[in-house]
Formats: sequence, structure tokens, C-alpha cells
Amino acid sequence: MLQAKMGGQGKFMAKPVVIVVGADKGGVGKTTVSRTLLDYFNANHVPTRAFDTESPRGTLNRFHPDITEIVDMTTTSDQMKIFDTLNAVTPSVTVIDVRAGLLSPSLASLRDIGFLDAAKSGQITFAVFHILGPSIASLDEIAETANFMQGAKYFLVKNFINNTSFFEWDQATYNSYFHRIKDATELASVPFLKFVANKGPSDETANYSFVLRGYVRHWLSNVWTEFDRIKLTDLVGSGKPGARMGEK
Repeated sequence: MLQAKMGGQGKFMAKPVVIVVGADKGGVGKTTVSRTLLDYFNANHVPTRAFDTESPRGTLNRFHPDITEIVDMTTTSDQMKIFDTLNAVTPSVTVIDVRAGLLSPSLASLRDIGFLDAAKSGQITFAVFHILGPSIASLDEIAETANFMQGAKYFLVKNFINNTSFFEWDQATYNSYFHRIKDATELASVPFLKFVANKGPSDETANYSFVLRGYVRHWLSNVWTEFDRIKLTDLVGSGKPGARMGEK
């Protein structure tokens, strides 16, 4: 089904890696985890692309527009955009941020198209980051999701900061409030790494809060320590973890 292509110096490229981040419950921090993964791979020099399945508005796409495409995972044409191109693009890792309520249906679709069989046979490295919410309903998801996990690396992620719900992001609602504040700047519209580095979307010098950057740097470092612990770079065939924020 899928074969690694020859690299420029006669070496086989690593087999495709697909990481699905999702949950059947909304508001548990799926996109936040996806963002930390994209920043982690960027810091470790792992070519990565992402698909935001929150069509049509896209949340992950707001933070990583250069490598993220908005798709509708329920359509065959968009499924083809993701899985028919695993060996046709340079990035070795594909991160799929699954919208709320679509984790189980998405895994069922992957089973139906033979993707899970390809992962089980070792043609693809497949991992699922299942984000658990604070309620018992999230635990009920585990039994259903586990049915699809043969051949996959299955990570259960407990998010300690997902008890608070904010309004669903909508451009019109956002503008009506945010634009009332003179000279306001939306800090969250850049990747965490750029925020920590005090850079804007185009790497221009920004003027973000020193205090907030410090908190984000500390939090992100803790998240990356967990990625190191599960040897995420080994999963994608990379070497040891790269430089941390602020290191050269």
C-alpha cells in the first residue's frame, strides 16, 4: 500500500508518521496539544504538516497557517488530501487535529479505508493522542477508542487546565469585543515558540509581556519533557531531542 521513497543520497526515507489528536468531547484542549506537538517537532527539526478538521473556520490553522490545511474529515475528497499524499510530500510527520465529536467516526473511517491495517502491518507509524476531559464521559470514550488501537501508539492525555470553557471562537463575535480596545494585540495568533521568542507572525520583533512569556516558556518546557519521556522523536525516526527554547 505505502512504501518509503528513496532519498537524495540513496537512503530510504522514514516511513510516514500520522498522529491523530482528538476526543469525542469538546473543550478538552485538543488544539492546544496539537500546537505543542507542532512546536516540538519544529524545535527538533522534524518536517511536519498539519490538518485542521474544524472546517470551515479552523482553529489550529490560525496559529500555524504555513503548514496547516483546513479539511472536512467526513468527505472522501478531503480524506484523499491527507492519506493519498503521505508519500508524495516532504514532511515525514502528519498531525491531524480532529474536531470535537469526530474521534471515533474518524477512526472508523481509517479502519474502512484500510489505513489501520497498513499501520498494523508496519507500513505506517500511527499514534493517537486521546485528550481526556474532567468528566466521566471522557473515560467512557476509552473503551470505544481502544477498539481501533491495534497497530497504533495510544497515548491517553490528561489535561489539567481544561475545566474552563470559553466562548466558541467566531470572527464576528471576536471582532465586536476585541476591536473595542485601542491598540490591542492578539497574543494567541502565533505559535508558542514565536510568542516565547517575542516574535510576530512574520518573525518581526513583538512586544509581548515578559511575565506571560516566562509562564508560557516554563509550561511548554514541562510539556516537552513529557514528549521526551515517551520518546516521541524515536517514534518519528528522529534523533535525540533538539535544543530547548533559548538554547542554541
